Amino acid sequence: MKRYRLNQLPDVTEGHFLKGIIPGQYLCQGSLSYKKPNVRTHTNDGPGGKDWHVHEDDYEVFILLQGKAVMEVNGERIPMVTGDVFVIEPGEDHHLISDAVDPCINLWLHAGPNRHPDQL
Repeated sequence: MKRYRLNQLPDVTEGHFLKGIIPGQYLCQGSLSYKKPNVRTHTNDGPGGKDWHVHEDDYEVFILLQGKAVMEVNGERIPMVTGDVFVIEPGEDHHLISDAVDPCINLWLHAGPNRHPDQL
């Protein structure tokens, strides 16, 4: 896992704005996500209902746009605040936990060799 602040991202004017942070020519998956208080993502949705969520060959980026959260990576809990950018590396078990008082709004993104199907 790598952590950045929005103002630490490189100044990129071509390609996607995470170029140089994660591999992949295009942003190919992602969404804006509004979380309810105390929600923990991907709980027990792993193989056989296991509490395990990984991407074996892919990076995932989380950007906290509003509120607070905790990012759980391989069992370690790391506080997140507005403006944090977390890069989850391949093979890392990860879960986002929205704050009880100030629930989060976040972006999650993946990059890859091809454009999203809606862009074709």
